[in-house]
Amino acid sequence: MDTVTSTSASLTLTLPTLPVRTITASISVSSSLPLPRSHRQQRLYSQKRSFSNSSSSSVAVPKFTVSCGITEINESQFNVTVLKSERPVLVEFVATWCGPCRLITPAMESIAQEYADRLTVVKIDHDANPQLIEEYKVYGLPTLILFKNGEEFPGSRKEGAITKVKLKQHLDALLESISVT
Repeated sequence: MDTVTSTSASLTLTLPTLPVRTITASISVSSSLPLPRSHRQQRLYSQKRSFSNSSSSSVAVPKFTVSCGITEINESQFNVTVLKSERPVLVEFVATWCGPCRLITPAMESIAQEYADRLTVVKIDHDANPQLIEEYKVYGLPTLILFKNGEEFPGSRKEGAITKVKLKQHLDALLESISVT
């Protein structure tokens, strides 16, 4: 039976798109247990991975890319853009570090295009706007809130990732009840 005592490997990748970033990955494998026959060729029983991202370029990477009808606003723009709007406004509270926020970005961009004639979609960065986060009690990200006539529309709040289909169903029901009211 074969045994693995110690092995280490280092891998460096350079990504050629946008600002150049170097990602270094090191894998350490150590075990004194005998390997099963199916694993003898792989020689990987337990892995430790560490990744470091060193950005040596002087190019600033933007936090958000505003596109497809979604505008990123801040606390100073909130009053005019959301509270004084004559149209319904769907506000998406997000953060750059939030995985579910990035996950729903394509659905939100699609919704902004499809519903452009009926509502406005804006994005607010959680970290840069703490007063709005506190005022509207945003506890989970992403949080979606529909505003009408300067107030949060009852039952409109959604927290967490949501599929495009579920989001469309939710918005259709809200917009229908707004038009009836």
